[in-house]
Amino acid sequence: MSTNLDEQLVRLTGRPDSQFRAGQREAVESLALRRERVVLVQSTGWGKSAVYFLATRLLRDAGAGPTLIVSPLLALMRNQLSAARRLGIKAESINSTNPDDHDRLKQMLDADEIDVLLISPERLANPDFVHNWLPMLMTSPGLLVIDEVHCISDWGHDFRPDYRRLRHFVDSLPPGTPVLGCTATANDRVIDDVRVQLGANLVLQRGPLARAGLGLHVLEMPSQASRLAWLSENLAALPGAGIIYCLTINDTRIVAEFLNSQGHDVIAYSGDDQTEWKTSAEDRLLANDVKALVATSALGMGFDKPDVGFVVHYQSPGSPIAYYQQVGRAGRALDESVAVLLRGTEDVAIQNYFLDAAFPDPARVDAVLDVLRSSPDPVSVATIEVTVNLSRGRLSALLKQLEVERAIERVRGSWTLGPVEWVYPYERVEAVTMARRQEQAQMDDYATVAACRMVFLRGLLDDQAPEPCGVCDRCGPPRFSRSVEPATQSAARHFLRHRPVMIEPRRQWPQGMNEVRGKIAAGEMIEPGRAVSRLEDPDIGGQVIAAMADGQPYSADLVAELVATYRRWNPTPQPTWVTCVPSDRPGDPVTSLAQSVASGLGLPFEPAVRRTVPKQPQSEMRNSAMQTRNVLGAFAADGIADPRPVLLIDDMSSSRWTLTVVARMLRRAGSSLVYPLVIAAGPS
Repeated sequence: MSTNLDEQLVRLTGRPDSQFRAGQREAVESLALRRERVVLVQSTGWGKSAVYFLATRLLRDAGAGPTLIVSPLLALMRNQLSAARRLGIKAESINSTNPDDHDRLKQMLDADEIDVLLISPERLANPDFVHNWLPMLMTSPGLLVIDEVHCISDWGHDFRPDYRRLRHFVDSLPPGTPVLGCTATANDRVIDDVRVQLGANLVLQRGPLARAGLGLHVLEMPSQASRLAWLSENLAALPGAGIIYCLTINDTRIVAEFLNSQGHDVIAYSGDDQTEWKTSAEDRLLANDVKALVATSALGMGFDKPDVGFVVHYQSPGSPIAYYQQVGRAGRALDESVAVLLRGTEDVAIQNYFLDAAFPDPARVDAVLDVLRSSPDPVSVATIEVTVNLSRGRLSALLKQLEVERAIERVRGSWTLGPVEWVYPYERVEAVTMARRQEQAQMDDYATVAACRMVFLRGLLDDQAPEPCGVCDRCGPPRFSRSVEPATQSAARHFLRHRPVMIEPRRQWPQGMNEVRGKIAAGEMIEPGRAVSRLEDPDIGGQVIAAMADGQPYSADLVAELVATYRRWNPTPQPTWVTCVPSDRPGDPVTSLAQSVASGLGLPFEPAVRRTVPKQPQSEMRNSAMQTRNVLGAFAADGIADPRPVLLIDDMSSSRWTLTVVARMLRRAGSSLVYPLVIAAGPS
C-alpha cells in the first residue's frame, strides 16, 4: 500500500522527487482503507485534490464505484479534470456548458467507464439528475467528495443553500461509503455545523493555516479616487500577475477601465460574464499574459494558479475568513507574495447590503407562500413578482431556500407548495446575523491590530498556536505608502466624474402584468441617454442621496455637471426643448434643476409632465413589475405644442421604469424623440 501510494503520487505530480505533505497519506488511508468520513481543513495549496484523486485510484482498483465530486465552480472542474487524467483517472463533468454530452456520459456511467464525475451542488436540484443519474451512482458508490465543504454551513462566510441538499444524499449512502469534505476556511463553529449535516462520526484533520512568505498589508484610503491612483502607481511594481478584488460588479469595471486607460493590462471579471469570456480571462492570467484580473468573489474557490504574485482588495470584505480565503490565492508556489487591503468609505454600506440580503424577511416568505396557496396551478416567478415586492435576485434566493427545505417544489419552471410546512428559523437567523455583524467588527480589528496580521486571521480560524509571519506590515516595516501623486489622483477623480454612464432603453414590459405587456413599441421608447454618475458612487451619487434625504435643492455644481455631460454626449438629432419628471418633494427640486439645466444649455423649459396621484417612492419598489405598476397613472402629459426632440431631466433613475413610462406618455402626447439625462443612475 505504501509503495503503491508513493508511485501514484509521482504519477499525479509528474515529479519523481514528490513526497507526501504532512497528513496527506493519513487522509488517503482513512478514505481508501478504513472507508471513513473525513473533513480536511488545510491551507490553500496543501494538496486536498491529491488526497481524493489518490483515494479514487485505490478504491477503483479495489472494485469500488466512481467518485462523485461536488464542486462549486466550473473553474475548479476544469483544473481538476486535467489533474485526474495524469493518474489515468477517467474524469468527466456534468454542467450547464456541455448539455450535448449528457446522454453520452450517462451511457458511460451506466457502463462503469467513468472514474470521477464532477457536478455543481445545483445539479442536485435537477430532476433529470436526481431520477436518472443518482440511482446509477448509488448502485455501487465509491467516494463522495464535497469540496469547499464550509459552504454547507450558514455559519460559513460563503453559505450556499444548494449544499444543504447533500445532507439527504449523504443519509442515503450505503454504510461504509467514504466521504471527504475539504476546505481551507472553517472555524470550529462551522465544523460543528458540518457535523450536523454530514454525521457526528467525522474524522477531523486540521493542519496549520500559515502562508509562508505572504506579506499582509493594510492601507486606509477612503476615497475611490485615491485607491485608483494608488493602484495605477503601484500595480507595475507588484510581483508577477495577480488579482484585484472588488465588492461589486460595477467596481470591477470602474477599476479595470481606469487602469487600462493608464496603460495597465487588466481584465474585469465577474459572475455576470459569459463562460467563454471568463475562461479566456483565466487562461490569460494563468499564462501571465495579463497583469491582473479585476474580479468579484466569483474568482475564488477553485482558481488554481500557484504563482499568483499579489492580491489587492479595492474594498474590504465583510468577513476576515472570506478575506483569508481570497488572499490565499497568492503565492502558493512562491517564496514571496503580497496582499494589500485598501479600505474605503463605501465598504460598510456594501457589506450591509449583502448582509440584509442573506435571509428573507418573514413577511416576504409568507407573501410568497400565500401566492402559491391561492393558486391551484404552479405559479411563475413573474407572477409572484407582481404580488410580492422583492427583487428578482432576492426572490430567487428565497425560492431556493424554500425549495431546499422542501417547503416548495419546482414544476416545469414554475412553483407549487411542497410537502413540508415552512417554519421560519427566527433564532438561527438572529444568531447568524449577529455572527455576521461580529465578523464586520473583526475586519475592523484586523485593520487596526497591532500584532501580526496572519496570527490574527489564523486565530479566527481556530488554528492552533499560530506564530508571527515575519513579513506583514506589523512584523516589519511597511512596504507601501498611502501617498499618491496629485496628478494621478486628479486623473482618477476626473475619470470618476466623466466616465460615460449609459441609460439604455427598456424594450420589454415586465412579465405577469395585465396593464402593459409584450414589447414596448419602437415609437414609444426612450432614446439611449446619459447619467453624470452611478448612484453607488460616493461622490455625486452620495450628493443625490443626501439631497433627497434632507429635502435640499441641487447645487450649482450638479447643474454644471449635467450641462457638461450633455455637451460631451451631444445627441443627434439634438433636443430643442427641456422638460422633467417632476418631484413630489417640497419645492419640487427636480423642476428647479431642469430649469437651470435648460438655462445653461440655452433651451426653453416646458413643464409638460405633471403628477396626478401620490405614489410610494420608486426606491421602495424592488422589482420591475412593482416599479412599473407604481409609476403607471402617477403622471399625465397634455397635448405638446413642440413635436421636436426633448431632453427629459430627472435627478436619479434606479430602474429606468419611470423614464420609460414618462417617455411613452410624452410621445403619445405629441413629442418625438425623448432623451433622458439624470444625475445618478442605478445598477439596473
